[in-house]
Order: sequence, then structure tokens, then C-alpha cells
Amino acid sequence: MIRETPDGLDVAHPVVPTHGPAPDGETSRGGTSAALLILADGRFPAGGHAHSGGVEAAVAAGRIRDAASLEEFCRGRLHTAGLTAAGLAAAAAAGLDPLALDEAADARTPVPALRTTARRLGRQLMRAARAIWPSPELDALAAARPRGAHQPVVLGLAARAAGLGPSDAAYAAAYESVGGPATAAVRLLSLDPFDATAVLARLAPELDQVAARAAEAARQALDEGPGALPAAAAPLLDITAEQHATWPVRLFAS
Repeated sequence: MIRETPDGLDVAHPVVPTHGPAPDGETSRGGTSAALLILADGRFPAGGHAHSGGVEAAVAAGRIRDAASLEEFCRGRLHTAGLTAAGLAAAAAAGLDPLALDEAADARTPVPALRTTARRLGRQLMRAARAIWPSPELDALAAARPRGAHQPVVLGLAARAAGLGPSDAAYAAAYESVGGPATAAVRLLSLDPFDATAVLARLAPELDQVAARAAEAARQALDEGPGALPAAAAPLLDITAEQHATWPVRLFAS
């Protein structure tokens, strides 16, 4: 059952937090690899543990049965929903208007169930990010979208607040698109955690490709606007998300 709720460091030279984007592929003076690890950590308090990314519905339908079928599911999700989310996150980290990106995210999320999920997760991530990396940009987006902005947009702004660059944000979003489902499959199928983690390891080269493609699209969007960002479709994820939202009893919120 689910319950809804509101809403290598140099020790000798401490990092001084700064805000603003870093050159692509690098971190700014205030950003570190550790900041990226914190943001991408599955234990980051942003509510992601309550969501399966479509795995619960796929398990119920028999499409995910073991590590091999989980790998195929995650591969498809990475190159569709993952790529789209990574592009939005990279663009937000690069400094594009987050309100325009939020509208672009709406256009790329055709079903109400997934829009609701994305905004709920965005609201939860916003609470965590503002507490950890205070930022006027996060404050402004929270004020403009009190019911929650789309999660990838908030993720990109959180990365920006942490001093990370567009590539970092793209990696965090792309990894999240497969890391969450893999963890959910362990709980739903009693899958061996070693096997689930091996799935993620085998997908690592493709995750690199998706993050690079998303970061490049974000660079292009700086000149051309959000229309240059990926808009990969996953119709089966859309359909099953709507079905899953009607279940009277479920383990995950999505």
C-alpha cells in the first residue's frame, strides 16, 4: 500500500559553494564529483523509492520476469523516457528558462498519470534540493510552480545549484531512469540484487551515450529553444501508467 504526503575532495582546501552552470563535462568551482554522487544516490530524500518507473505494471503483465527481461525493459526506458528526462535536466543545468522547460516537459508527457507523477516527484525533489543547496533559482521555480514542476527540470536546477554542469545533470537523470526500476524489480520479483546491479553495469555504455546525446541537445537548445531537446516516446509506458494509477492496491505510486 502507498501513503501520499504533501507536497575525491581536497580536505585541506574546503569547497566553497557557488551557483551557476559549469562548462559542459566539468564541474564548477563549487561543484564536485561528490555532489553528483549525492544527487544520483537512490537514498537522496526525494521520494523516488516510492516509484517503480513502470516496473510494477510490467511485472504484473508478465513482461518482466527475470534479469534478462528487466534489462530489456530498462534499455527501452533509458532510450525513451530516460533520454527525454536527461535532455530537460541538462537544459535546466545549462541555464534555459525553467518555466519554458516545464512547459516542454508537459508537452513530452502525454498522459495525466505521468504528468501527476512527474510534478509530485518534482515537488519532493524541490524540498530536498532547497534544503541541501539553497538557490534563488530553485526558490523562484518553487514560487512559480507551488504544486510542483516536472522532476527533470528540478533535477537540472538542483545540479546547477550544486555547481554541476549539463553533462552531470544528464547523467543523474539517465541513471535515475534505470536505477529506480532495477531497485523496484528486486522488491517485486525477489530478484537477486547482484543480478539487478549487473543489469545496470551492462547498460553503462548506453547510459554514457544517452547522457552525451542529452548534453549536446541542451547545448543546441541554448540557441534554438526547448524544441531542440529530445522527445522520445514510450507509448506502452504511457498506457500502463494510466492503468496502474487505477489499481486500488499497489506497492508503488507509479
